[in-house]
This record gives sequence, C-alpha cells and structure tokens, in this order.
Amino acid sequence: MNTNLGYVRVAAAVPTLRVADCAFNAQEIKKQIAEAVEEGVEVICFPELSMTGYTCGDLFFTQLLQENALAALEDVCNYTREKPIIVMVGAPLKVDNNLFNCAFVMTDGEVIGVVPKINLPNTAEFYEKRWFTSGRATIERSGDGSRPRIPTIELWAGPVPFGPDLLFNTRDYCFGVELCEDLWSPLPPSTQIAIQGAEIIFNLSSSNCVLGKHAYRREMIKQQSARVHCGYVYTSSGVGESSTDLVFSGSTYIAENGDMLAEGERFQRQSSMIITEIDIERLRTDRQRNTNFTKDQHGHFRKITVAPIESENGYSEPAHRKFSPTPFLPAKGDEDSYCTDVFSIQTSALAHRWEHTKADTLVLGISGGLDSTLALLVCVMTADMLGYDRTRILGVTMPGFGTSDRTYNNAITLMEQLGISIHEIPIREMATQHLHDINHDLEVHDTTYENAQARIRTLVLMDLANQYNGLVIGTGDLSELALGWATYCGDHMSMYGINAGIPKTLVRYLVRYAATNLFSDDTRSILLDVVDTPVSPELLPADENGEIAQKTEEQVGPYELHDFFAFYFLRYGFSIQKTAYMASLAFEDQYSEEEINKWIQLFIRRFFSQQFKRSCLPDGPKVVSVGLSPRGDLRMPSDICAFGNLKK
Repeated sequence: MNTNLGYVRVAAAVPTLRVADCAFNAQEIKKQIAEAVEEGVEVICFPELSMTGYTCGDLFFTQLLQENALAALEDVCNYTREKPIIVMVGAPLKVDNNLFNCAFVMTDGEVIGVVPKINLPNTAEFYEKRWFTSGRATIERSGDGSRPRIPTIELWAGPVPFGPDLLFNTRDYCFGVELCEDLWSPLPPSTQIAIQGAEIIFNLSSSNCVLGKHAYRREMIKQQSARVHCGYVYTSSGVGESSTDLVFSGSTYIAENGDMLAEGERFQRQSSMIITEIDIERLRTDRQRNTNFTKDQHGHFRKITVAPIESENGYSEPAHRKFSPTPFLPAKGDEDSYCTDVFSIQTSALAHRWEHTKADTLVLGISGGLDSTLALLVCVMTADMLGYDRTRILGVTMPGFGTSDRTYNNAITLMEQLGISIHEIPIREMATQHLHDINHDLEVHDTTYENAQARIRTLVLMDLANQYNGLVIGTGDLSELALGWATYCGDHMSMYGINAGIPKTLVRYLVRYAATNLFSDDTRSILLDVVDTPVSPELLPADENGEIAQKTEEQVGPYELHDFFAFYFLRYGFSIQKTAYMASLAFEDQYSEEEINKWIQLFIRRFFSQQFKRSCLPDGPKVVSVGLSPRGDLRMPSDICAFGNLKK
C-alpha cells in the first residue's frame, strides 16, 4: 500500500481456462500472478472454481478432480513464495463428507485462509446444491452469536483457518471475501463483513451472461460498494467454460463507494486483467461520518493477520486511477438530468422563500458576470414556476469605476431579453463622495477603494428591497465562499444566497447549458458571451482599451483548481500532499506541480483565515455534495490555526 497516499493496488483476473484441466489452469494463473507482480499489484483475485472450471458438473464428485485441484493449488501457492502479492483462487474442497465451493487466500507460499461460499444457487441454470454444501454449515449458533464448527482444515502444509467468518488484516487495510451468489442474496455476506471492518471485498464469481444481466450486475456491484463504503473487486469466469448450455463473458469490475473505477472488456478469448487502486482513506472518511456504520458486537469474525512480502520497488502513485479535473460537473450522458436537478433545487428553494416572506419583488444586482447571470436565470425560472410576472424581479446594474462596456451591455441586454424590471444606478459619484468623506485618496486603488464600491452596491440593493418590499438575492458562489473572495458586508451579504451551494466551475457550466438548451438565439448569444467573459469583480479602473483590468483568477488562481481542491479537501478531508498529487494527475497537461503547489497553499491559507465570513452567511440551498453553511456542513471556529494544515 502507498502509505502516504492511502491507495491499495488490486487486480481482477480472468485466466484462459480448460474445463477439468487443473494443471493447465494453474499455469495460466501463475502467468497472471507474474504479470500482476510486475505491475505492483498487492492483491489479485481469480474467478470462482477457476482451478477446475465452474462447468465441471458431476465431475466435482470425482476423487481425481478433487485431488488434481488440490495439487494445482499447492503448485500455485508455492509459486507465490517470496512474491509481494496476495492471491485468491477458487477451487472445490472436500471437508469430512461435504464438498465446498471455496476461495483460497494465499501469500508467500502459504494458504492463510479458506472461505466457503454461503449462498448456493438452485435455479434452472445453476445446480450448485447438487454438488456443494453451504458454508453456513461450518458455523454453529450459540447464545453469544456464532462460533466456528470447523475452525481449521488440514492442507498440505498443516492447519488452515476455514469458514465464511474470516477477515484478513494487513498492516494498512482489511479485506474480506464472498463468492458469486453471495452478492445476489437478500443479505450479502459482504454487508456484515464490511461492518466488521473489511474495507475491500473480493468476489470470486462465475456469473453467466444473458441479455440484460451485465447492466444489472454492474449496478448491483456499484450499489453494494456504496451501501457499505467499500472497495469491491469482482471477477467471473470467461469463455473457456463449457458452452453446453451457458455462456460466460469474463466480466471484471472494480468499484469504490459507488463509483466504477475499472471495468474489463467482456468475451475475450485470452487471459485478461484489470488493475486499479482502491482509496482506503476515502472509504474511511465516509465510514467515520456515517454514524450508523458501527460494528455488530454479536457477530463472530476471526481476524487473520496478513504479512505479505514488501515489494522492493513498490509503487509511488495511483497510476491506474483517473481523476476528473471537474469533480462537480456531470458525467458524460448525465448532463440533462444533472442540470435539471440543479435548477430544480435552486428554484424550489427560492420559490419557498419567496412565498414564505410574502415579498412583492426579488432584488438582485446584475453585473454582466457569471454569478449574477445564473442568479437571474434562477429568479426568472422561479417566477415562471410560480406564475408570477417577471417584472416582479428587479435587476439592478450599478456601474462603478471598473465596469467595462462589455459587461454593462450584456447586463442591460440580458435584462431586456428576459423581460424583468431594470434599474440603472451608477455608483461612481456615491463612491467618490464616500471615499472623500473618509479622506481616502482616489488614486490609491487599495482594498478600501475596492470594498467601498462593493458595500455601496449592497446598500443600494438593501434599500431598494425596503422600498419595493423585496428580497435581496445573493449571487456569490461556493468557490468564492471557500476562498473568502467576498467583501464582508458587501457582496458577502444578502437575504437569500441562491448560488451559495454552486461552485464556480458549475456556475459556468450551468450558464452555458442554459444558453444551449433553454433560451432563444438572442438570449443565447448574450449568455455565451457572459460565459467567455473573464471572471472579475470590476472594482479597479479598466485598461487603456476599456477592457477588464482586474481578473480574479490572476490573483487567486484558477477556479477549476480551487474547485478540485475544495471537493477533495471538504468531501474527504484529504491532506494537501494527496490532493496536490491528485491534481497533478488530473491537470497534467495544464498546470505544473509548482503551480499546483502554489495555488493549493493559497487555497488552504484563505480557506482557514476567511471562516469568519462563512460563520455569518445568509441562508442558501445546498446543491452539490459539499457545503459551507455554518448551520450544516461546515461547523468550524473562525480563529482556527491554519499552519498545521499547511505543513503537508
């Protein structure tokens, strides 16, 4: 395991197979073990009954096949000696007078545990109960819970722990095993295994392929990994199985907490393998936040300490994982439903607040920038939903020292296109008088010069709201709140912060989506120009060409980076080192490691130092998976020390 970053590299393998040819199958399995070791894999699993083939039928009863399977297992087990890997192989095992369908867990030349399958199918396709006994028969019930009836079995090297009640503890993580039908049962063993501490579940399966089953099985694996906050590694038999009545596709999946990390190509006619890394830290974060995720004190599980050989070379990075540079944006194919949900959350929240306050109007400043544009669109949609006339929305443009022709014209045109009430109130004279009153030199373009304009704008909006019985709608977004990039008691304050749960990258995405899908050509062109306008508070005078001189991202860094940092820092509590490394992979063609380290240091410094602004935020709806409300997601003191969080 990469102890600095918290990843475990795992593999799901499908070997080339000959039914009932155990020696051949062992050779193919060893080839894939060798390949996995070369790739730095720490744990690899093979399909159910992969040593014999799943489709042996009544041959399972024969002594020769049982003996050959054990001999082949011993061969594979010996092959693992001095190799830094844990291996799981499926094979039948006779114990007393019962035959069990088992997963053999091996490392460094030893079998460290054997897990029998609990839930045996007995359907038109599968007749396992004809050959095998359920692993449940190895457990006895008592007043104190369960205890092993057959705690160990004798193999070639001596006694080995046996039963479905085994957990495998390495130095850095814990894993458990279930087999095929176990997952399909009403109460999968992996649920209890995970509750008892297993962070990764390995499923050795032989699920066949029929129409529709692939999608159902895939979704079930994702859901189980989400339900118990685990990594789930699944592999099933391939096309080498007998095709007498069934076809096996060699499906492989690796899921983590509801996300499908890797998925193999099906129906391959040669050995195949998928490899990726499970993020143990991510799983532990969600488990500790889920206060219902507690151990069942009455459950009986035996924990086996695993000490696999450490790799001499090891690995230093999650080379097989892909990190989206835009974690707040929808996946491909989900755009419509995702954006519909976002707008529905915002409009439903605003509609309730509008009706509850019995306000006659909504009042908001329109700058021609992204945030105020999204807030305006939400206000318009809300008015339409409630059947209110759009003129009850008061859009206020307040040109100041830094307002450019581009943003001013876009603001006026957009309000005209949407049919709302328009107020134009220049603030230059007010700001000049105010700065004169406090003896501030107009040529000194410092924080006082900038913030005076922001607070005057808020004063105008609040007074208009009083005048028109209105509700001031805040336009600031989640990314600005995370950085504290807001003027205290200026744009920081409103009566309802409709964008407070929307990160900047999503604001841009939603405005572009609305332009493309929700509005006519004239409005579309304005919205698209807003999307292409540099992000700026426009509080400093324009340049000699009348263009925006003050560009936010040149001062605080790219918002796409800050949104990436915010997602992994707030959602999972990852360290600076880990988050920066993930960012270097996600943005490898855009930003250097030096740039990423520079901006993440700034993010952390500002995030902690600006908590006082978030401690008194107005109400606003949570939309994405993280939030900054002091009443909900982020309860943090305003005077916390940031230095300890900057050390790594």
